[in-house]
Amino acid sequence: MELQVTNSPFNQEQVDLLNRLLPTLSDMQRIWLSGYIAAFQGTNAAVVPGAAPVAVAAANVAAVSKEVTILFGSQTGKSQGLAKKMTKKLEEQGFQVTLSSMSDFKTNGLKKVQNLLVVVSTHGEGDPPDNALPFYEFLHSKRAPKLEELRFSVLALGDTSYEFFCKTGKDFDQRLEELGGKRIAPRVDCDVDFDESAAEWMGSVLSALGETSGAASNAGQAGAAAASGAAAESEYSRTNPFEAEVLENLNLNGRGSDRETRHVELSLEGSNLQYEPGDCLGICPENHPRLVSELIAATGWKADEQVTINKNGDVRTVQDALLRYYEITVLTKPLLEQAAKLSSSSELQELVSAGHEQELKDYIKDRDLLDLVQDYSFQGVSAGQFLPILRKLPARLYSIASSSKASPDEVHVTVRAVRYEAHGRERYGVCSVQLAERLQIGDKLPVYIQNNPNFKLPDNSDTPIIMIGPGTGVAPFRAFLGEREETGAEGKTWLFYGDQHFTTDFLYQIDWQRWLKAGVLTRMDVAFSRDTDKKIYVQHRMLEKSKELYQWLQEGASIYVCGDEKKMAHDVHETLLAILEQEGGFSSDEAAEYLTRMQQQKRYQRDVY
Repeated sequence: MELQVTNSPFNQEQVDLLNRLLPTLSDMQRIWLSGYIAAFQGTNAAVVPGAAPVAVAAANVAAVSKEVTILFGSQTGKSQGLAKKMTKKLEEQGFQVTLSSMSDFKTNGLKKVQNLLVVVSTHGEGDPPDNALPFYEFLHSKRAPKLEELRFSVLALGDTSYEFFCKTGKDFDQRLEELGGKRIAPRVDCDVDFDESAAEWMGSVLSALGETSGAASNAGQAGAAAASGAAAESEYSRTNPFEAEVLENLNLNGRGSDRETRHVELSLEGSNLQYEPGDCLGICPENHPRLVSELIAATGWKADEQVTINKNGDVRTVQDALLRYYEITVLTKPLLEQAAKLSSSSELQELVSAGHEQELKDYIKDRDLLDLVQDYSFQGVSAGQFLPILRKLPARLYSIASSSKASPDEVHVTVRAVRYEAHGRERYGVCSVQLAERLQIGDKLPVYIQNNPNFKLPDNSDTPIIMIGPGTGVAPFRAFLGEREETGAEGKTWLFYGDQHFTTDFLYQIDWQRWLKAGVLTRMDVAFSRDTDKKIYVQHRMLEKSKELYQWLQEGASIYVCGDEKKMAHDVHETLLAILEQEGGFSSDEAAEYLTRMQQQKRYQRDVY
């Protein structure tokens, strides 16, 4: 729209100038100009061109910027990463953002929060992440305040292969509404491939909050800061993995072991990827070629047929799509519900109907896509119809087993090959068996770094640490000790390690012995469960050393637990409670509160799966 002299207070020269300027302005420049004019009108002082009015305008716009609090609950760092990304987007729009882990957030300030964004994952079987637990329990207690003035929105991360998909996020969403909060934007539930869903949520929240409410000068500063910081960051990420060359691929188990544990070393040279002990390596795997061939044969599809695999319109052959893009080894309830719409099988349609939840759960367990197409009728369903209902093949995360200070430009992982038989067929872990059977030295593997700020060495290197990691759970502690050796840390270290047999399953035995001799590892207790008549696990060794362990805690030691969540981590937690009661004279409630405080102080950290 052009400005006309007849309907404006401007003369012709001014109109011509404005008509040339206004169409060239961006939205942010228009906001800045509005603030400038408002500031100019609101001051009686003489104006120095390019100086005072700009400062006043910026202050004026900043004063009306909305405040937003973002709370994240994260076990592996994904939710925290998304929360940081949202923070950056909001700050670029001039919002004033408070970003906090749920464990660090002071609950007495919740009543004052007007705009709250929650980014939280669901861990295990519907449980909150460790650093979300205190806030989760507070919000669901009678102490939670009424929140009639609150506006909120929830981004939930989960995995549809688990029964309680995104349960923690759903619980937060429901509870905030029960307390009187109003939604800024609807909750979004993300599966393992969360990029598009998370981006949509961010867009809807930004739109609802009002993208044009920010201070132009603040946004400009944020953009400049982001640009300057980006130069030091790697161009490689979860959505753009680095092709890392395989330097080493060894079986750590001895001859005669019924286990196969691979130690894989990869080159990061030229990637600019950075990591710290406690971080994870994301590996983008390939499905087993044999399973892909069997699936194509069972469906009657043509391996070389071209199919579109995503919204970007990328095209691949059916074989390549099944090998590298789609998940075919895990069945989920949403997948079967979609498959039932394509199948002519009344049995499948009955299986996904209401009232058959347990049968559906039983069927899904330990079955894959080949089972589904063999068990139910999909005659005439083309690859182009079927493949879009599959979810993207997710990357696998492994605790990094190296220190970048000790092994520059390298990253090491410890991966146990998963093989078992179920429903009359051999089954295998997608990534673990790829590493064990098909990955040769010199091959390339797509990888990225997944930072995990919730599993980090103490800031004070004099702090004693207790590490509990049976089996492959010992991997990050190899990184911890490698780091402490390189930095000359003085704090005491104690490792509890266990596996099946001493002679065949003592992972990294030479490393531990070297560190014990050098004093980097102060003490080590081991439990080999199959070497004695009675099975002995790490928690039994902890109880045997309960007095010393309690003394370390009294000296301020931090505890780290890595490995299986369902059994080991639960048993270790119960053992710690028992030690506190036995050696410290705590009641059961006091012992539980003690561990909770340790978690809040980041003295009790877990990397469990």
